[in-house]
Amino acid sequence: MGIGQVLTMPLFFASNALYPVLIMPEIMQWIALFNPMSCVLDAVRSLIITGGLSSLPADLAAIMLFDTVMFIIASINFRRIIE
Repeated sequence: MGIGQVLTMPLFFASNALYPVLIMPEIMQWIALFNPMSCVLDAVRSLIITGGLSSLPADLAAIMLFDTVMFIIASINFRRIIE
């Protein structure tokens, strides 16, 4: 649980969940731009609040890309641990 929180909390606070990206400092805007949690929040907001599906494919593609890269990194590290 602790390791999950160590990863989740910085991603949450660096995303657009609490504050709009436009009022963040410039360095935080760059972090939020590449933050996968921002893509998840954009997708959920577009589905629940606005109902617009225009940005949904881009958000889903970014999420799938992040998941794929993390899966590959985890697989390589797991293989090293086993050997």
